[in-house]
Amino acid sequence: MLTVVLGLAGALVYGAADFFGGLAARRISALRVTALGALSGVVLLVVGTLIVPGRWSPEAVLWGGISGVTGAAAIALLYACLAIGPMSILSPLTAVTSAIVPLTWGLVTGAELGTIAYPAFALALVAVVLVGFVPAKEAVRPTLPGLLMATVSGVLIGAFYILVDQTPDDSGLVPLVANRTVNAAIMITLIVVLAVIAGRRRVRAADAPLTVIDGTHGAPHALGAEATAAPARDGLLRASAAALRGGWRGGFWLAVGCGVLDALANVVVLVGLRVGDLTIVSVLTALYPAGTILLAALVLRERIARLQWVGLALALAASAMLAAA
Repeated sequence: MLTVVLGLAGALVYGAADFFGGLAARRISALRVTALGALSGVVLLVVGTLIVPGRWSPEAVLWGGISGVTGAAAIALLYACLAIGPMSILSPLTAVTSAIVPLTWGLVTGAELGTIAYPAFALALVAVVLVGFVPAKEAVRPTLPGLLMATVSGVLIGAFYILVDQTPDDSGLVPLVANRTVNAAIMITLIVVLAVIAGRRRVRAADAPLTVIDGTHGAPHALGAEATAAPARDGLLRASAAALRGGWRGGFWLAVGCGVLDALANVVVLVGLRVGDLTIVSVLTALYPAGTILLAALVLRERIARLQWVGLALALAASAMLAAA
């Protein structure tokens, strides 16, 4: 029963985190969202180690660090596809994939499950699909890049569950601290590299001569970019900066909130894996689109279709079956 409760709680918190992450990615880049989220998560988890101490063993740091690599790629892809939208389709696609991967792993490695667990898993996967389903006339059709990013993200999230499940029971929050530290380091490095590349491109564009047409003779001639392009460019930059400041501030706090929620969800899932089974925790956690969809309905006024309500009901039924298994 406790495993089911933890799995569902993790799903709801993950759903809220992904909702905030998707909104933040619309204001700032998905890379920045992931980096800020990882940093805020590190702070929270380090404080958490003072409350829940754990042993810093090589296994805990190793598995946690590897999961940080997969997690960085998974979350960046997830937030990027949610920013493209529609959230209500891409989020459940990622969730179903993230459940199938550890479920398959558990079955292959000989997980012992009760007879009722198998139909419960099938019901839960159907619930995930229905929760995120919106009739075509009411939804924007997803693009191929969005679908690919959502699928790959789901595979990597499933791998994250498997890796975290390998950590020692006495490690406390140590694996998650290692996870977030590696995650933040990767994303910050990517941001710095991309910023350097973008800066060099801007310098080359600013140094390039601007060709204009002589109004009297119709002959083209070059003017120095500093003399002609700079005033117009400076005015555009000032206007853009004023518009971006508000978006950056909003995106910053959304990303921080996303990181805090995601770290809390990771803690809940880690506890669930310690006290329960990987397959049950991962399948129930895959119901996180419920949190995303409910928040999207409340904040963005997105309509919840009847089939989505059916999916929520099936999710509760599947949870009850797993609790009884």
